[in-house]
Amino acid sequence: MAGIVLALGVLALLVLVFFDWNWLRGPIERMTLEKTGRVLAIRGPLTVHLGWPWPRIQADAVAFANPDWAREKQMVTADAVEITVDLPQLLRRKLVFTDVWLKRPVVFLEQAADGRKSWLLDRRQQDEEARIQIDRLALDQGSLGYDDAAQKTHIRSELSSAARQTGGATDLGVAFRASGHYKGQLLRAQGSGGPVLAIRDEVTPYPVKVDATIGATSVRVDGTVTSLLALSGVDLRLAVRGGSMDQLYPLLGIALPSTRPYVVMGHLLHSGASWRLERFSGRVGASDLAGRLEVDTAGQRPTLEADVRAKVLDLADLGPVIGARPVGSGSATGHVLPDLPFQTERWRSVDADVRLRAKTLKRAKALPLDDLETHLRLRDAVLTLEPLNFSMAGGQLHALITLDGRQNPIQAHAKVRVKKIRMDKLLPTVDLNKNNIGEINGELDLAGQGNSIGRMLASANGKVGLVVAGGEVSQLMLEKLGLHLWEILQLSLTGDKQVRLRCAVLGFDVRQGRMQADALVFDTEVTTVIGTGSIDLGQETLNLTLNQKTKVTSPLALRSPIYIRGSFSKPQASVDTARVASRALGALALGLVNPLLALMPLVDAGPGQDSDCASLVQTVRAWPRTAHQSVAAPK
Repeated sequence: MAGIVLALGVLALLVLVFFDWNWLRGPIERMTLEKTGRVLAIRGPLTVHLGWPWPRIQADAVAFANPDWAREKQMVTADAVEITVDLPQLLRRKLVFTDVWLKRPVVFLEQAADGRKSWLLDRRQQDEEARIQIDRLALDQGSLGYDDAAQKTHIRSELSSAARQTGGATDLGVAFRASGHYKGQLLRAQGSGGPVLAIRDEVTPYPVKVDATIGATSVRVDGTVTSLLALSGVDLRLAVRGGSMDQLYPLLGIALPSTRPYVVMGHLLHSGASWRLERFSGRVGASDLAGRLEVDTAGQRPTLEADVRAKVLDLADLGPVIGARPVGSGSATGHVLPDLPFQTERWRSVDADVRLRAKTLKRAKALPLDDLETHLRLRDAVLTLEPLNFSMAGGQLHALITLDGRQNPIQAHAKVRVKKIRMDKLLPTVDLNKNNIGEINGELDLAGQGNSIGRMLASANGKVGLVVAGGEVSQLMLEKLGLHLWEILQLSLTGDKQVRLRCAVLGFDVRQGRMQADALVFDTEVTTVIGTGSIDLGQETLNLTLNQKTKVTSPLALRSPIYIRGSFSKPQASVDTARVASRALGALALGLVNPLLALMPLVDAGPGQDSDCASLVQTVRAWPRTAHQSVAAPK
């Protein structure tokens, strides 16, 4: 019996050794056509190298057709194919190739607009289980193509052998060049990788180096990827450069703000549902940025967390973030307030929690801001900035801003508190302002709706109240406001003096973007300036009148109101020329009678009265606290 068993084993072995495997080409081709409806052609010799548990199959001149709807006739053609089959998986009726080697392949993969995929092997190309699992793939020269009509993606790439330096040794890898369109944007890429593509290998990191341009964005990566199909592990040095960060939305599917041209470099890591950009640094416009960023994809939508610090932040670089038009863009509208709309349809693509701190702010000399700190939250399309803090002219500016993107137009609410801003530092470019001593305090509380900052302010309702109690101001500035020629000449010769400021009160009631001055008083021990009029935030126009009432007789004054008119971009200050002319003509006429009488029309005898500062200050300080009674703030 033992001899019979041994003889049968030897006979089976001899059959396997001398069996002509080419006899199986026909049955394999017919079975493939029956199962997939697509032609498999093996025109060269077929060889099988037996081994357990992974026998190896070799075939020459192999072609496998695409389905009828695909643009390209063949899905795969290759001069030679070598496949290692996982027999234990095959016995479980699952086709797994642990290793595949293709010589000079031409591969075309396509996904139709209706979701059909050419690499799925069922007859309708829709069963995700009807595919061959390939763990590792080696390509010896050749080309790859991929089309996806729905994603506007069309890519063609060429592959060749390339030498790679691995430690101190030289390893033969794969170099590639690719071109086409990715998600509608022009693609150009080149790079290299290891000799074997670790498609499903969860253990072996695959070395990769890529330099690509997608639309206006340039990307450079160098590092390793574990499992090219699942991206189970990523460890890459990353550099990204582009014209604006919002151009990354089609690539990442995550809303990022509009910015000036930027470059960012860092260490990109991925494991599980987490993508981390560690120790990144870069520039946005003229601002430097550094910090860390993490995106978690485990939830309903990605969650972005970031901690960003800037040594120098150029405020001009924040313009695109809030919808300001770029300088020199050629599409200027004459508006000062930002008028570009926010893209709220993208806000639901991500939840965000971002902290930004900047010690030094690069800004116009006339804008005394420093020490920016803000905490941005975006959740369910509702964006909040709490806090938004600046150091301003020796004091502080604290703001809380909410933009509700769930509604169209956006419902906006802004509450700003001004604390201890010094008058002498507020306008450093104005010489007279340097002589003013006092601190500005107050609040504004506004709510509006619109898809841009300009439209929100144009529809705003609420209150604005600012007060200065105590301090000193420049007398020369006051005399210029009153057009007191004698005092202006006197102070110009002897030097400016300080006079006591009793109070300064600015209060506006805001309705549908129109700021009506309810209290506009500047009261000192020598004069009182009372303002009336309005500011239209929608039209961006000024219509204010300043009347000065002196408390001390001035022997030579033109006594005319000062009108502040024009637009935000071109404000104009003027006097009542008719009134000035009549006084001058009156002085001339009286001078013809008696030279001493010529001064009578030019005398400003006053008398101005002290304002009720205590009542004014108390009223204006109470306005922001009662603004919620007339302001519909978003919930």
